[in-house]
Amino acid sequence: MTQVNDAETLAGLTTEAADPRWHDLDTLPVAELAQVMNQADASVPQAVQAALPQIVAAIDATAERMAAGGRLIYVGAGTPGRLAILDASECPPTFSTPPGLVTAVMAGGWAAVVSAVEGAEDDTEAARRDIDELAVGPLDTVVGIASSGRTPFVLAAVQRAGQLGALTVGLSCNRRAALSQAVDHAIEVEVGPEVVSGSTRLKAGTAQKLVLNMFSTITMIRLGKTYGSLMIDVKATNHKLRERAIRIVCLIAQTDRSTALTALRAADFRVKPAAVMLVRGLSLTEAEASLDRAQGRLRRALEEV
Repeated sequence: MTQVNDAETLAGLTTEAADPRWHDLDTLPVAELAQVMNQADASVPQAVQAALPQIVAAIDATAERMAAGGRLIYVGAGTPGRLAILDASECPPTFSTPPGLVTAVMAGGWAAVVSAVEGAEDDTEAARRDIDELAVGPLDTVVGIASSGRTPFVLAAVQRAGQLGALTVGLSCNRRAALSQAVDHAIEVEVGPEVVSGSTRLKAGTAQKLVLNMFSTITMIRLGKTYGSLMIDVKATNHKLRERAIRIVCLIAQTDRSTALTALRAADFRVKPAAVMLVRGLSLTEAEASLDRAQGRLRRALEEV
């Protein structure tokens, strides 16, 4: 393991700083504590907004590679790793992505999702091994996430991914982060000191969640996974999602519930072929062929002449 977190470096991070405004935090009543935290959280969207040019450039590059067959791979330790797993795990039910298209690497493995694994964030050999085991290549995008911007595991992972030709992105919450120097696209969302000094699961974690929401969602929109704002690739695996699929088909085809339900049943509850069948008066086979020609993009299939 390689240690890069010397005392001087850590002391200079804004995410580790103590804000004098909250020197008496432990003496405040619950109502004031809630107000303090709410006010602190309100500053996070502005910090994300300031980083939008960096975020847009990284997403554009990612979407281009994914359109060519690449994957989106997140890497993190601790809270960033858990947020990465959360974002990746939501993609299959939301967008019907195949296993592994969006995935996450967690320092310490799955055990670290629920319990701290001692030394995991400093294990650079494990990071390189994890990237190699994923067979990362030139079409892939690897996003390293570290509040401090200097987590050894994350740094080693993006450096190895870069050596393998992958597009690399670094998301941190400090200016001039070491992670930013190691990647193709740096995203720095400076949220300032935490209400509880050094507890980066708070503002920093919220900022990371907002950015990851953008990253996966906008990429999927660019890949044709929505029609307008409608979730057309939803995997209807329960009652709520089946009802959502029915509403979506009703909206797209401008039809009634019974007609939409009949088409969805014929299409194994897949929204896109059901919508094409109803809008264009096609059979299921014809609708599927139209979607194939449109590379899965519903708008193109609906407008096909």
